[in-house]
Order: sequence, then structure tokens, then C-alpha cells
Amino acid sequence: MLKRLQSFFSHKVVRNIGRYTWLTFKWTFITILVCGFLAAGAIFGYTSALVKDDPVRSKEEILAKMEENAMTGFVYFNDDMELGQLRSDEDRRMATYDEIPKLVMEALVAVEDSNFYEHMGFDVKGVFRAVKQKVFNEPIQTGGSTITQQLARRVFLSMDRELSRKVKEILLSVRIERIMTKEQIITAYLNKVPFGTGANGYNVHGIKAAAKGIFGIDNLNELNLAQSAYLAGLPQLPSSYSAFKGNGEFDEPGFNRAVERQHWVLKRMLETEKITEEEYQEALSFNLRDSLSEPQEKAYTTYPNLMIEVEKKATEALLSVKYPEVLEKKEENKEAYQEAYKETQQELFRGGYKVYTTIDKTLYDAMQAIANEPSHFLPDHPEAGVEQIGAIMINNEDGAILGMIEGRSGSFNHATQAYRQPGSTMKPIAAYLPALEKGAIQPGGIIDDSPIVLKNGNSGWHIPENWNHRFQGLITAREALNQSYNIPAIKLFLNEVGIEEAWNFARQLGITSITEEDNYSQTGVIGGMYKGVSVEEMTNAYTAIPNKGAFNDAYMIRKIESADGKIIYEHKHEPTQVFSEQTAYLMTDMLRTVITSGTGKNIKTYLKNYGKFPISGKTGSTNEDGDAWFVGYSPDITVGVWAGYSEPKYKLSSKNGSTMHAMKVWSLVMDAAYEKKPELFKTDKFERPDDIVEMTVSNLSGKLPSDLTRSTGHLVTDLFNRKYVPTEVDDVLVKMKYITYNGVNYLPNPATPDDMLKEQVVIKRPESIASILNRIKEVSSSLPANKRKSLSAYIPKDAGMDAPTETDPRAGDGKAPEPPTNLVFTRSGDTNTLSFAPSASSDVVGYRIYRTDGVKSFERMNGKVVIAGEENVFSGLPYSFGSGYYVTAVDVEGKESAPSRIVFNDSINPDLILPGGDSGQNNSEVKGNSNGGEEPGPPSGVKAKMNGKALQITWKGNKASQYNVYYSEKEDGPFQKIGSTKGDTEFNYYASELEGYYRVTASNGSKESSPSAAVHFES
Repeated sequence: MLKRLQSFFSHKVVRNIGRYTWLTFKWTFITILVCGFLAAGAIFGYTSALVKDDPVRSKEEILAKMEENAMTGFVYFNDDMELGQLRSDEDRRMATYDEIPKLVMEALVAVEDSNFYEHMGFDVKGVFRAVKQKVFNEPIQTGGSTITQQLARRVFLSMDRELSRKVKEILLSVRIERIMTKEQIITAYLNKVPFGTGANGYNVHGIKAAAKGIFGIDNLNELNLAQSAYLAGLPQLPSSYSAFKGNGEFDEPGFNRAVERQHWVLKRMLETEKITEEEYQEALSFNLRDSLSEPQEKAYTTYPNLMIEVEKKATEALLSVKYPEVLEKKEENKEAYQEAYKETQQELFRGGYKVYTTIDKTLYDAMQAIANEPSHFLPDHPEAGVEQIGAIMINNEDGAILGMIEGRSGSFNHATQAYRQPGSTMKPIAAYLPALEKGAIQPGGIIDDSPIVLKNGNSGWHIPENWNHRFQGLITAREALNQSYNIPAIKLFLNEVGIEEAWNFARQLGITSITEEDNYSQTGVIGGMYKGVSVEEMTNAYTAIPNKGAFNDAYMIRKIESADGKIIYEHKHEPTQVFSEQTAYLMTDMLRTVITSGTGKNIKTYLKNYGKFPISGKTGSTNEDGDAWFVGYSPDITVGVWAGYSEPKYKLSSKNGSTMHAMKVWSLVMDAAYEKKPELFKTDKFERPDDIVEMTVSNLSGKLPSDLTRSTGHLVTDLFNRKYVPTEVDDVLVKMKYITYNGVNYLPNPATPDDMLKEQVVIKRPESIASILNRIKEVSSSLPANKRKSLSAYIPKDAGMDAPTETDPRAGDGKAPEPPTNLVFTRSGDTNTLSFAPSASSDVVGYRIYRTDGVKSFERMNGKVVIAGEENVFSGLPYSFGSGYYVTAVDVEGKESAPSRIVFNDSINPDLILPGGDSGQNNSEVKGNSNGGEEPGPPSGVKAKMNGKALQITWKGNKASQYNVYYSEKEDGPFQKIGSTKGDTEFNYYASELEGYYRVTASNGSKESSPSAAVHFES
């Protein structure tokens, strides 16, 4: 029984114990489970709150962001040598997984994330290790973030230290690990993290840029263990571990910190058995300092203006590919263009493009050296600053820009950005070329360099002038261009070509700066444009001449490649035939003589290699020398040069004129090119095409010479396009009677006596001088006061040969004119000279002389007349004892004045009775061999200074009727007379060599004063 009871109770106890144990475990488990769910819910809720603003990223988005890399772009010279890195604060270069050495990845994993290949995005051990290092302030801080976390943070998150960011980072890392392979993750990391500053001063991003920027290594496989460990240690704190400063200079403290970090990396590699003890020691002993790259200047420091220009040209090239319609209509929709330009430029900076230019490094450097030599230029102006230069060299065959001078100071590009008035360099482009092409003129064709009156806006008039303030009359087109006369070019521009056609022609040659306002600029062909032109445009236009009339738009960008080597843009050679080979050759030959015998002849002085290669070119300058130009070419290259100050209000000045500045620089550039790049001068002559013939024509009309033309010697031989050779015979010579008044030929008044007329062969010009002067007289009152001149200033040099069409404007007053006065008789050997003062009457056309031999009464000397306006002297009068003379004035109606007083040879004959009953005795004067009249005193205050292209000589007058100007190379003579004035106290002298001594004498009749003190002019 007892046993049963014991058994019963023992079983019950066991059952109760088991029951209560089970219940306790069950409720404990339930309680723990409920608490766990509650805790998990709380944690989930808290975590959700922390990441609620972080979007859930798709697999596609994550992969796209990982592959998205801002890459550094590079620029190359025409031989594919690197010019420099495109503008960026960073240097980024992408590497593939296969390019990255295992050594680099092992070094990175050892120091940053030793469990990288095991964890799923975050590493618990690493977190605890980082906390321990922080708590105990250990010298080596490894951080708790895995490589995946660091990558997630850099690509998707900010760099703040908030808890929410850390949670987002962990969650995102886990997702990245599910989407990407370990190889993809470590490759992306090594392409995106910063490595500090490189030797060129750029912040290097990615292992490839770091190897290049820090060690100068392009191929990552060339990195040794020491260098790999050095680089692997940098991403933790790149700003502190940088061996270089922002300017590329070596930073020793930063380098030393980086070396300490490298030692830790090597230690970790040894601890994780990635390297042996021997490799460890060898890496420690490697001289890292000597393996660093040498400090380098950024391309924006060595080639600042060139890099900026490449940016612009490359952006335009990419625009032509991405947004061709926007580029085409950029003037119509400037806002859309600016937006597209900005976007494309940013893409250029960040897209890893390789930009290949046409710039030749040797030539570019040589041109910069010329610009940087102060002795080539004027001293700095106290207000205007340095004399600036804009120059560009272009290959004629394809338009490639080989080199340039952007300026001598500042970032403004005077070769491509500056728009200045082109002066006479526009004449070939807008006048001579289109006129040659349409057959309106040939080199031996004739243009009348006589005044032209132009309408100046709605009111007023303008009379343009030549640079020498003279008019040459009928001259050949070649001579007009040689001497750069303005009037012939304007006449071609306005009358033969027409403004609209001329500007359209220029546009075909790349002159895009022509504006709507220029359609009304009648002097645009000589530089009077609204905006002006750039050196690039003008030089570009000239290249078509040596390129046989084919125009290539100048370009600087050969091609652009994407980061993966695909060609995004490539320049296409698409020449346009604007004018014929024959026109091109004739223009070249005319510009050749500009250099041999025209305004460009001083090139011979500056060009060291003159004569070793053929050249042609054109000078140009603007009013008061604000701009100086020279554009010249060989068969293979064209160089254009502009010189001036940044602000046009400041003017150049030199002893030889402003164009010398441009010609000198042009010569220096061509000499440098010839000596450094002789292959650019492969063509030894300008090739003469078919249908260019040589002909002799009339130099008065450009037509075939007539017998009269030949007999009078009015011939010129020149080149012609066979298509436009003259077929008509010269008909401009005609023999006729005329009268000259104030230097101009007129048809005579019917009543004017024949002996006052001239009869000879004269020229029927397009418009008679008298007609031109009448028009000038009509508009003179509306000219600005400082532009009004006497009509004599507008008379061409050949006016004496003009066949008149206008009648003598003088009208008689019905009375006999006043007789001449102040007769002065001079004897020299067996001949006498009689001078006189002109009649006071305004209608006098000439003077007659009467003579007596002392026996007979006075008789008129037939064939001896002086036309009014000519020198008032009868010379070559025969000498005989007792002879006497008097002079009468004759008016336009043939009325003759009373005799002047009588002058005798040697004696007086009181019995001679003069016509009208006057006795010769009372007004006779015997001069014999003496110089009669009172001798005037010498002029004083003689000064000499440049006035434009002329030397202006002035003095204080003493009421003399004439002043004579003398010149000598030496102060003590001998002096030679170079000109005289009729009472004016100013004389303008034009000569190629002006330096020397000048003095002036005064003259009244036959008495000449002693000379003034000589004044020295030094050019």
C-alpha cells in the first residue's frame, strides 16, 4: 500500500513538475515573443521614421548611378600630344576591373574592409572594432563603414553624421550587395573616391587619376606594392594625406602623414597574409618621395587663352552634333542657344571627352614668344596700357588654325573675340575680288582717283579722301591697290559691284560680322563698318586667295572622342568655290606688288627670310592709327595680324606709321614658321592657271591702244583674265581747245580770244573735273566746318589733261580789266625775265606782253601769253639794247586792259608813245642785271611735325608773295628746293625718307630772302 501511495504521489509530483515547467516555459516564450515583436515593431517603426524620406531605389537606378561618372576631358595638339586637362576642379579617369591590379584591391580591402568578400553590406565586427578604437582613442582609426557603405554614401547620400544617414547607408548597402557583384562594387569604389591633390594641382578622383596625378603612372599595372599601399591609404582622409598643394607644389607635412598611413596599410596586408615579411620590408624601404610626379602647371596656367578658346570651339562642335537646329538659328533664338550652349559646355567638362585640335605646339609657342618680347612693341602707354596684338595662322588648303596670338595681357582674345575696323584690308575682299570676278576691272584696268561726293545719312555730305590727302587721277587698279588709295576702292564697291553684292561676297568668305547697318555704309570697304571684323574672320577670308578661290571655314577642332573612344564629332573638309582660279591668281599678283612696290614694301626690312618663299599681302590702318593690320600669305599658309590698344580711342604712333607694327609682327611670325616648320613652305610659287594672259593696253582707259595712244606713250602692260580681255580700242584721247581756270580745264566762253586758249590732246574721263568740283561746291556748305577745304584741294594730279565738259564759269563785267602791277625785269645773259602781280579784276583769263626794240613802237609778242592761275612770269624774252616791255590783262570777253607800267632793258626812250597816250618815261624802271624789288626778310619760327602721312612744315610769315622750302640730309647742306607756296605759311611734304634739315626763304618777285634757321626733323 505504502508502495502504491509512494508510487502514486511520485507520479503526480513528476507530472505536476512537468506541467508547471511546461507552462512556465510556454508563457515565458510567449512573453519573450510578444516582447520581441513589440521591440521589433518599435525598432521597425523607429527605423522607418529615420528612413521615411529616403526613396526606394530601383535596380536600374542604382546601376545607372554607379556607372555615372564625371570624367576629366583632355585637349591635344595637332600631333596628338596632350595640351592639357579641360577646366575642372577634379581629375577623373575611369578604370575597368581588369585594369586594376590585384595588389591595389588587396591593399584597399586590408585597410578599409578586411571582411569585404564575406559580409552582405555591413560588418558587425568592423562596427565593434571602430567603436573600440573610438572609445580608447587608439592612434589608428579604421572606421566602421564597409567599402559598400562608403560607396553608397558617396553615390546616394550626404556626408553628414546623423544617425538617419547611417541607417540609410546600411540598408542601401545591403540592397547594393544584392544587385551588384563584389567586383562591380570595388571597381565603382576605386573609380569614385577622392585621393587628394595631384602634381598638377587638380583634385584626383579614382585610382587611375590618382596613379597619374601622384606618381605620373598611366598603366596601373606599373604600380609597385609601396605605391599601391600609399594610394589605398588616401581615401580615408585625402585632404590631410595629400602630398601636393592646390598649385601643384610639394606638401611635405601632408606627404609625411600619407606615408604613416601607408605603413599601416602595409601592416594590415602583412597581418591578413596578403604579403610576406620580405615584401613588407622591401615596400617600407622604397623611396616614395623620389617616385612622386614632378609638380606641373595646369594647362589653364601655361596656355590660358588657348584653353578657353578650345572650350568655346569644342562646345560649338558638340552643339552642331547635339542641337544642330539650335546652332543654326542662334541669332534668331539667342535664349535657346545660350541654354543649349551652357548645358553642352558642362557636358564637355564632365564627359571625359578627348578634344583634338589643329594647333601646332611649336608654332603656337613661337608666336607666344614673339608676343612676350617687349622690344617688338611700343613702351606701355600710361593710360592705354600695353600695345595689344591679335594674330592667327591658318593652313590655306583646309582652313586649320595652326597658331595664334590672343593678346599680350589679359584673358580677352584679340584674335577671335575683338571686332575692330579693318581699314584697307577690306579692299581686296569687298571691292577688288568681286570686281575682278565679274570682269568689272582687271589689274591693268583704269579707275579715276578723283573726288566722290557721298550722301551722309538723311542730311549732310561726305567727301572721302586718300591717306595722302591727294587725288591721283586716272590710274590702274594695280597702282590703286599698291598705294592703298581709298577712292578707287570706294568706286568699285559702290558703282561696279554694289554694296549688297559686295557684302554677300564677303559673307561667302566667312565675314559673319557684317550687320544690317553696313548695308548703308558707303565707306565700309575702307573700314567704316558698324561692328568691324575679327582677325580670325579677316585672315580666314584671305586664305581663299592662295587656295585658288576655294574657301574653307577656319577650324580648330579636328575631332572629339567620347570617354570610350567613340568619335562624337569630326571636322569635314567641305571647300566652297567662291571665285575662279584666274581671279585668285590676279588678286595674288596684285597683292604681290603691294609688297614689292606698294604700302607693304617695308616687309623687306623686317622679314629675315624675304625672297626665300613667295608672299603677297595687304596693309590696313584706320583714322589716326587706332588700328593697324597686315594680312599676308604664302602659297601654303596665311597669317593675319592686328595691332592696337584694347580701347580704340587710344592711337598707335611710330616714326614709320602704324602699319609697321603689324608688318613687323607678321614678319617675325613668318620667319619663325619658316625656320621651325619648313614643311609648311612646300610650294615654291603661286601656280599660274590657264587663261591668264599678258597684254598692253591704254593707261587712260584700259582699252586696246589706238595709234594716238601709242604715239603719246599712254601704255601699260599687265595681266588679264582671257575671259575679260578688252576688245574695244581706246577712244578717250581727243584734241580740243580749252581754257584753264584755277587749275581746271573748261570749255571757253565764245568771246574768249584764241590766244588765251590751249589746244592739245586731252582725256575724256568718266566725269570731268569741272563737273566734280561743281558738285563739291554745291555741298560744301553742309560739310562739317573742320572738313571744308578750298576747291583746289580736290583737283587731281592729272587735271591738266582733262577734257572739259563745263563752260568757263567766269562772266565779264562789261569793262576792261585792271592792268597787272609790280613789274620786275631781270636780265640773265642774253635773255630776260619779266614777272608781275596779277590784275585785280576777277574775270581775267590771261596776260599778253608787248615789246619795243627802242626804235619801233610797241608790238604784241605773238605766242607769248600767261594764262591766269599760272606763274605770273614771262621768261625767255630776247635781249637787245634799249628794248622795253609792258603787260596787259585780257578778260573772258576778250576785253584788254590798259598797259602796265613799262620796264626797259638798258635805257629809256621818252619819245615812244604808248597806246592811249601814256608816256613810257614816267613809269619806267631799268633793272638790267640787278634783282629788282625790295628783298624780304627771312621767315622765322620754322617747325616740322608729322601730320598723318605727311611732314608738315610751318613758319611765321612776313607778307611775302611766295615761300620756298629747302631740304638737306646734313645741317651744312647742300640744300635742295623741294617746293614752294603762294603766300601760305604751311607746306606738307610726302616722301619715303623724311629725316633731315629743312629751311624756308621768302620771295617777292625776283628777290629772295636769306634762308631761315634750319630745323631738324628726326623720324
